[in-house]
Amino acid sequence: MDVVIRIAINAAALLAAVALVPGIRFDFGQDWWKLALVALLLAVLNTFLKPILKLLALPVSMITLGLAGLAVNAVMILVLALASSQLRLGFSVHGWPHGAFSAEVLWTAFLASIVISVVGLALDLAFGQQKVLGTRV
Repeated sequence: MDVVIRIAINAAALLAAVALVPGIRFDFGQDWWKLALVALLLAVLNTFLKPILKLLALPVSMITLGLAGLAVNAVMILVLALASSQLRLGFSVHGWPHGAFSAEVLWTAFLASIVISVVGLALDLAFGQQKVLGTRV
């Protein structure tokens, strides 16, 4: 049941980013399964790829007092857009990966990662999905 709640939280956070961040597009139309699949893809990326990227960014993260974590989250959004493009799910960041890669793409991914993180954290706390020392809060 926790996996279903996690996917629903990711879907809500993605929809919030689409609504709040200009340049984030998600054309899933009436196909709700595309939203569920992109949310599942985000959960899988956060579970498997994000820890590896955070470990690789650890030296920079120590120097920047954790700000490198925001860059890792932005990279995760870009990887999600690339995977979504390959699977033809309709998620894109300022026209990328079909358009040109520019500073606007990076800035949009950075803003979207902040929105997704904040909304995800709020929903995690609301639904009791956060764990502190192995205990749900």
